[in-house]
Amino acid sequence: MSVAVSDGYDGVTLLEQLSREELIRIIIDDAKNWLAHDGVWFQAVEKRYGMDAAVAVDTEAWRYFTVIEARRIMERLGMKPGGGIPALVECLKHRFYARINLQEVLEQSDTRVIFRMVDCRVQSTRKRKGLADHPCKSVGIVEYSEFAKAIDPRIKTACLACPPDPHPEEYWCSWEFTLE
Repeated sequence: MSVAVSDGYDGVTLLEQLSREELIRIIIDDAKNWLAHDGVWFQAVEKRYGMDAAVAVDTEAWRYFTVIEARRIMERLGMKPGGGIPALVECLKHRFYARINLQEVLEQSDTRVIFRMVDCRVQSTRKRKGLADHPCKSVGIVEYSEFAKAIDPRIKTACLACPPDPHPEEYWCSWEFTLE
């Protein structure tokens, strides 16, 4: 009997050998895979325990993940906590789903910014399938509040619009961040 022998591999070494275009494709694909996992995980909990339980568990998962994500982004960018609104705006550009969603920043000043999710992959997919908006407001409040506080504890977050609440056709959700 013969046994296959692997030379072994190092994922970083493999990435270093790829072109810029291949790396961009991988980053986008990884973001899609992450979102797909998030979605099927949520659906599994919803199927077994119902929507309310799925949202409650999802909220707790985001309470921790969003802080981990914010800290890793700041570390990658060489930032320390306390950078105010400019740091928050920069970090929002580097979130996992910023790679696959269309978002915009409006009315930015040193003490306030309005952030909108113009095209949300989750919501757009549901719309295309004829499903109701995903009721993500309660999760979003925790997610964005904790992300912003990890960037700068002085930042306060307010939800301006998010499903299941009504929202304009131009965007899915909108958030106001203020520096106190």
